Amino acid sequence: MTRGGDDLATSRQRSLGGAVLRALFGSRTRHDYLSDALTLLSGWTREGEQIRRTLVIDDTQHAALTERVKVVADALHLRPEISRRADHTQIRVGHGNEPLTEGEVLLAARIEDAYRTVTES
Repeated sequence: MTRGGDDLATSRQRSLGGAVLRALFGSRTRHDYLSDALTLLSGWTREGEQIRRTLVIDDTQHAALTERVKVVADALHLRPEISRRADHTQIRVGHGNEPLTEGEVLLAARIEDAYRTVTES
């Protein structure tokens, strides 16, 4: 859209993991939007087309987190990889050969919410 020859960029706000994201469309790509969203998810690292997070939690917290993640993942039709090693829980979201989606970034944000919930109680 233009007004008087100037391009208008529309903005959208999206609640993601308790943070409000603003992304400009028209001048930025979808990939930029997802990259911006990932910067708000502290502790998550990107590996190609996957993101991962390692959490130091006990077995009880791991069980509670896994149950909460399962509910959200089922609702989003996604399958994160969750593994347990000693006192670490590792979570991977995304597919190795497909671009990261908005749903996968949203899942990571919801995992952060669940992590805060199980470690605060």
